[in-house]
Amino acid sequence: MSTLRRKVVAVTGASGGIGRASAIAFGGRGAAVALLARGAQGLESAAEEVRAAGGEALVVPTDVSDPDQVNAAVDRIEKELGPVEVWVNVAFTSVFSRFDDISPDEYRRVTEVSYLGYVYSTMAVLPRMKQRGQGVIVQVGSALAYRGIPLQTAYCGSKHAIQGFHEALRCELLHDKSPVRVTMVQMPAVNTPQFSWVMSRLRHRAQPVPPIYQPEVAANAVVYAAEHPRRREYWVGGSTVGTLVANAVCPGVLDRYLARTGFSAQQTGESQPSDAPENLWEPADARRDFGTHGRFDDRANPHSRQLWASQHHGLLGAGAAVLGGALLAGSRAWRR
Repeated sequence: MSTLRRKVVAVTGASGGIGRASAIAFGGRGAAVALLARGAQGLESAAEEVRAAGGEALVVPTDVSDPDQVNAAVDRIEKELGPVEVWVNVAFTSVFSRFDDISPDEYRRVTEVSYLGYVYSTMAVLPRMKQRGQGVIVQVGSALAYRGIPLQTAYCGSKHAIQGFHEALRCELLHDKSPVRVTMVQMPAVNTPQFSWVMSRLRHRAQPVPPIYQPEVAANAVVYAAEHPRRREYWVGGSTVGTLVANAVCPGVLDRYLARTGFSAQQTGESQPSDAPENLWEPADARRDFGTHGRFDDRANPHSRQLWASQHHGLLGAGAAVLGGALLAGSRAWRR
């Protein structure tokens, strides 16, 4: 039986993409899920999918960049569903553009949603969890929390900020010997609707940098992290591991590689539509449901071997030890 059954889980950014896939996955484990986002149609459709998966759903329209709205959301969730036991921060917005073409107001908006939204949400729910002596907060990050790439300065800055915030907060909780856990999940490129609704000033339509994974892979990692929060962070996808290792070993080389490839790798051959929706200031899914998946189903991986290995590192380590012992014993026998 799932450890999440009948637990109250809140997910921000739940109207689409990773947030929506995570909400559905929590619902499939029998949780009562509060769905927070701005877009009414996306939220309602997501709630229907959570209920179809077997969970209870509560729609809570919220702009996470407004701390008053976030506090009101927590009050409502705990009044209607009960104490929040798991909180998942996913909500974000961004601008695909060269740095020179982003205005100060746009940069501030991205930061308020994509970074401060995590801070305000954590600030609202953490004191309640500490008072009750239990709770888990999952911060959904990205490989870009460690490695910046061109055309995404605002997004990368926010993800780097979340990483620093997460580490500092975790240290404080460890110092206090608090039973409340915080963990972070670093994501690869995921096939979400963001590439259809994020503000873009690129000549061609934006795309995730391959390899691309389906949102359900990301959701699996989020749910696993919520159930196993003692790990400080999880890395999803071989591309995430490769990027973070390369950045730690030879960041200057990676700078030059991304300078050559980063512009073309993030754009398709299609021209950017002049009437493309933009969710920076208003929700793109207020009247239209974009769903969980983006436009890249034919190129997205439904599984991640690396994620499985990350979740079963103890089993793999034991297997490696057994194999090593067997090889050593065999070597000694052969020498005799």
